[in-house]
Amino acid sequence: MEAKFYKSMMIILGLFLTAAGIKVLTVHSLIFGGTAGVATIGSIMSDWSWGVLFLIVNLPFFILSIKKLGWTFSLSTFLCIFLISAISDLLDFVQFPSTSPVIAAIVAGCLIGIGVSFVLNSGASLGGIHILALYLEQKSDINRGLSLFVTDFIIVSSAVAIFGFKKALISIIAITIASYLAGKLKTTKKTDVSPTVYVPSETEAIRNN
Repeated sequence: MEAKFYKSMMIILGLFLTAAGIKVLTVHSLIFGGTAGVATIGSIMSDWSWGVLFLIVNLPFFILSIKKLGWTFSLSTFLCIFLISAISDLLDFVQFPSTSPVIAAIVAGCLIGIGVSFVLNSGASLGGIHILALYLEQKSDINRGLSLFVTDFIIVSSAVAIFGFKKALISIIAITIASYLAGKLKTTKKTDVSPTVYVPSETEAIRNN
């Protein structure tokens, strides 16, 4: 019971830190990779909130997750997606101080990297690219931080035409820091798997895919 409570608190803290990091980027017209980056671009170019767009962008991944990973994992992932969307919209009422884009990228990268690590290390997921990163880590032993960096780099690079080269380059600072922390802060403990017992955790769902 205590272990589950601790994991739940770490997930909530991780979601809060990640949402705060994304908010810092949005305030300074910087972007991130993955589905968060797509939602950030949409929120900057429209009147839609980041939380609503993040929820919509992740729906296809949620459907795919149901088919490939099962309902238990999928519902857990959807809950995290819903919570971070709600937290992000609540943070719209918080006044974030303005600073230089470079400092904002560094701060955001640290917040997102630590936040994502808390979520992933607790057996949860933020959906989208994070599911892919965990899948590759389990199947091919590819560090999840590297997977996140490569996919995020591609997405940010494609946004150069919208935000300009300088903004995209500064955004890569946040991606680099976040990806490094996500890979560095991962837990190394492996979960023992019994062939006769189903364990509804993210690691097992991906491994058995």
